Amino acid sequence: MAPVLTMQPLDWLNLFFYFLSVSLLAVGGALATAPDMHRFLVQQQGWLSDAQFSASIVLAQSAPGPNVLFIALLGWNLGLNTGNGSYLAWPAGALGAALCMLGIMLPSSLLTWAATRWAHRNRERRGVRAFRQGMAPIVIGLILATAWVLAGAQGEAARDWPLWLLSAITTLLVWRTRIHLLWLLGAGALLGALGWV
Repeated sequence: MAPVLTMQPLDWLNLFFYFLSVSLLAVGGALATAPDMHRFLVQQQGWLSDAQFSASIVLAQSAPGPNVLFIALLGWNLGLNTGNGSYLAWPAGALGAALCMLGIMLPSSLLTWAATRWAHRNRERRGVRAFRQGMAPIVIGLILATAWVLAGAQGEAARDWPLWLLSAITTLLVWRTRIHLLWLLGAGALLGALGWV
């Protein structure tokens, strides 16, 4: 059973500040902080029921899109509980979703923006260059590991030699030319539709 709430402006502000504080803790993604969100929203504040909390996560995970969508659903359900089934339910749901998403996205987005600007301004510093050069093999390794996992899901590696050849050619084209990635994706889709890979 969904709780019936009366939210004061200070409660909405508290909700926003909670998600601001949790934002920078979401190192493994927003879902990594779900236990603390449950503690705050369900156990401590009583703004959501266990069923609403679980349904928000399950629905967001089953829908296409980023994992962080469950936070918008948490805010939406909280707002609906505030609206008490009246004509204010949908505006309160929209307010809850907006405050939660703004709170979770703002600090990490601003930190990324500031760090990127700082790194670009200081790109000639030895430490920044060393960091970028050190990260390049890690990023390449992660991309290759993802390609390996995705290609391995298709079947046997020996049988999928056209897929591996296409991957190698695409890698070389990305590395050595300025062909836009969408053209390469389109070419891969066409080759797949023709049954060649």
